[in-house]
Amino acid sequence: MKRKPFAGALALLASAAFFVSLAPAGAQRDEQPPPDNGRPEAPPAQQVEQPSRTAPDYGPETARATIAAARRYADIAAKDGWPHIAALVTPESKGHLIAALRRRLAIEGYLSREDGKRDEWDDTLSDALRRFQAHVGLAQTGAVSRETLRELNVPPATRARKLAATAARLARMRFRFGDRYVVVNIPAASVEAVEKDEAVKRYTAVVGGRRHPSPQVVAKIVSIDINPTWTVPASIIKKELAPKLKRNPHYFERENIRILDARGHEVDPLKLRRMSSKRAASFTFRQEPGPKNSLGSIRVFMPNNHAVFMHDTPHKNLFDKDYRFLSHGCVRVEGVYDLASWLLQDTGDWDASRLKDEEERGRTEKIGLRRPVPVAWVYMTGWATDDGPAHFRRDIYDLDKGTKLPAQNGAGVAHS
Repeated sequence: MKRKPFAGALALLASAAFFVSLAPAGAQRDEQPPPDNGRPEAPPAQQVEQPSRTAPDYGPETARATIAAARRYADIAAKDGWPHIAALVTPESKGHLIAALRRRLAIEGYLSREDGKRDEWDDTLSDALRRFQAHVGLAQTGAVSRETLRELNVPPATRARKLAATAARLARMRFRFGDRYVVVNIPAASVEAVEKDEAVKRYTAVVGGRRHPSPQVVAKIVSIDINPTWTVPASIIKKELAPKLKRNPHYFERENIRILDARGHEVDPLKLRRMSSKRAASFTFRQEPGPKNSLGSIRVFMPNNHAVFMHDTPHKNLFDKDYRFLSHGCVRVEGVYDLASWLLQDTGDWDASRLKDEEERGRTEKIGLRRPVPVAWVYMTGWATDDGPAHFRRDIYDLDKGTKLPAQNGAGVAHS
């Protein structure tokens, strides 16, 4: 029996669609003339990852595409959804299990209508699984792991809500897309460098955890800081460093952290052991450059009201983890030397090798960008770049709660 269509439109989504529709496509693009510096542009630095003509996850059309995708997935939900896969499926599984898996993937668009009707395992099915895994942020194995099974069984209505929530957030961003810009997708823990509507570089990132979330922010990158000092925020002093003052004052010497009073005079940590957390936060705790500095060797500086930025880290092993929501709000970037050299293309001959040479000299240096680069930190738990299957990530900060299903398309979605 066919379910009744979902009634009503999501007010938040309708608002997002309204504001996006006020301007023609690309109206928020911040076009700037190329620099005239009297010399040819420096060649691009060696890339950590170079997609081949890949559309960026966040571009001028993402909000519109995500609104449309939310309605497509709502249509799927209204038409009885997709099959629930009851168990792990392997090439040796019985035909009806493989048939259910194929139909599930075909409904979302990973297989054609005809391929969705078959009941054997083949390379076409493995390839479809790899594309599905890529879209939900899993290792692209082409096999049904427990994590893959869990994602396959997420209901289409839940997917539609994620897309609707993301579309509403994007409509509020008011980001002016430049010819070159940087995007941090917080739920995906990833960074993109975008040039002429192409994601030319992608990097793995570590972002804020649940207790210290990374904010949604729009700013401009103005400098690359080599061997930066780190002034510890008051919140971290109160919660983490003040207790260390009482337990182990020698921690600060070991970690190369100096404590300064209001006049800039250094204070012996032993003299602050009995001080309250609130009083301790009135002092400046500054970590000097070096191998233990929490910012690593490079900071990508982007002035903003949240006092967050992107940076290197001495803890490179964190990039290998599946769960990378581990920072205090800033974004740690794997391949930050490569990102920095890309940002500095218009500023001088700053490739990754030269940046490392400067870092090894040990001096703190600020390299101002000749032309600031726009940057957006966005919270996209579901997003679309075209009319195919959408992309999804975990709602790590629980920002999607309360989102209702969007209005359906009039034509609906044809099932295979």
